Amino acid sequence: MVAQVAKLHRVPANLGGMLRVFGGWTIVLTGCALLGNEVLGRLNGTNSPLHDALLGGAMAGAATALGAVPMLAMRRIGDGVQSGLLGFSAGIMLAASVFSLLLPGHQTALAQGYSDTSATLLVALAMTTGAALLLAMDRALPHTHAPDSKRSATAVWLFVFAIAVHNIPEGLAIGVAAGTAGSGNAVATGISLQNVPEGLIVAIALASAGYTRLFAFTIAALSGLIEPVAAIAGSAMVSLSSALLPWGLAGAAGAMLFVVSHEIIPESHRRGHETLATSGLIAGFAAMLLMDTLLG
Repeated sequence: MVAQVAKLHRVPANLGGMLRVFGGWTIVLTGCALLGNEVLGRLNGTNSPLHDALLGGAMAGAATALGAVPMLAMRRIGDGVQSGLLGFSAGIMLAASVFSLLLPGHQTALAQGYSDTSATLLVALAMTTGAALLLAMDRALPHTHAPDSKRSATAVWLFVFAIAVHNIPEGLAIGVAAGTAGSGNAVATGISLQNVPEGLIVAIALASAGYTRLFAFTIAALSGLIEPVAAIAGSAMVSLSSALLPWGLAGAAGAMLFVVSHEIIPESHRRGHETLATSGLIAGFAAMLLMDTLLG
């Protein structure tokens, strides 16, 4: 049965079928986004940090689902394209860590009365702590890296689990940044953009293991649900005390930097398309820098 299902994935979809799939899911996702925004607006009519964190986390989760949509119509994505998309994700996360988390964290510490040296030490310590926590989580939770068609279904599921776990620091970053003027929108938008290729990679991994395209899309979409939950947690944490804000910003940056170096960049170079991956990283960094300026 698995072999028969896997064989179906190798049948290319015709143009009409692809257009119907893309059109249908675009309508569905757009409708869900509008409905969610309307519900959230009625639940909380103010622009509180918690409300902004929930909106940002929901947008990031929806972006993960949007990234998996092509798997409903396409049999596979080229290795070079995957490498470029992963590099783009890494560039966005690097820029977001620096310009939307570390620098605002330093400025927030200065505003709270720290000297320049003390603020720098605080940010450095919090960043290191965030990375160390992600390292501990990475060691404690079972997972695997870079699944391919030659690996078992168990390895693929461990990879999907790892992606879901690594969505936690992204959601925390959205929630923490929601309480910082000029950073919340940029962080949420940047992470949403980098979640698009992430959702596609998860769907590709499941489809390569022989699962149906609809099932692969569904699991990829569900993997993004951790982001709004983590965003609310991050926002609630810094809302308890304003003194925690610079720690939260820098800690989220450290966690994101760990994910970029430990997961995304090695995966983007694994298939032998280093130039495309590096080009994608530069493009993503530049795009996030531009968004941070415009949205800030």
